[in-house]
Amino acid sequence: MSQLDFSTILATSAHDMKNSLFMLLQSIEHIDLADNLTPVQHQSIADLHYQTSRINGSLMQLLSLYRDEQNQLPFYIEENSVAEMLQEVLDRNRLYLNSHHVNVKVEVDEDLTAYFDQDLVTYLIADIFVNALRHTNKNVTLRAFSDQKYVNIQVEDDGEGYPEHMLAINQQTENQFNASKGRSGLGLLFAQKIAAAHTTKQLQGHILLENKSEGKGSLFTLRLP
Repeated sequence: MSQLDFSTILATSAHDMKNSLFMLLQSIEHIDLADNLTPVQHQSIADLHYQTSRINGSLMQLLSLYRDEQNQLPFYIEENSVAEMLQEVLDRNRLYLNSHHVNVKVEVDEDLTAYFDQDLVTYLIADIFVNALRHTNKNVTLRAFSDQKYVNIQVEDDGEGYPEHMLAINQQTENQFNASKGRSGLGLLFAQKIAAAHTTKQLQGHILLENKSEGKGSLFTLRLP
């Protein structure tokens, strides 16, 4: 009997589960359209949608990391609207935002564009945004701007900030990062790899994690050359 390739089995299973979760998310969104639901029921549906989205995101990260390890992860880097990408992130979490008292501010020039893989970067920012919604007190900001070398895409919240083991990622390279801190480790490893895949002749994309000096809160920055 030949030895089972567990990593391939895991990747195949993750792909199947991700497809099923996508259909489940669509069904949840359809149920929420019913006009006889109470506010409490709407919130319960929104929470179900939110948690299902988190699982779907984790499976997507797992599958992408496996494909990257096998040199099979395709990147389609082209010019995209940053504002439209951020709007997609909001739309994916609309049920949660409609049912919870979180103030979300978007600060971006409508004409700002950048060269990136739209699907992967949208997943990346959506995952950071979902975590910000979990840990914030009441305010989350999506921000994007260009400096001389990079387009910076930020997610800021007013929660308790990043723990020290997560802040240490700023001093570590992609290959040194140890994703052993639970789901946050997986998400940051995914973010590192996606950012690093965006390069020019002189520059490479990267991420930065900070705690705000003026008070509680965290700031995530994706820097794309």
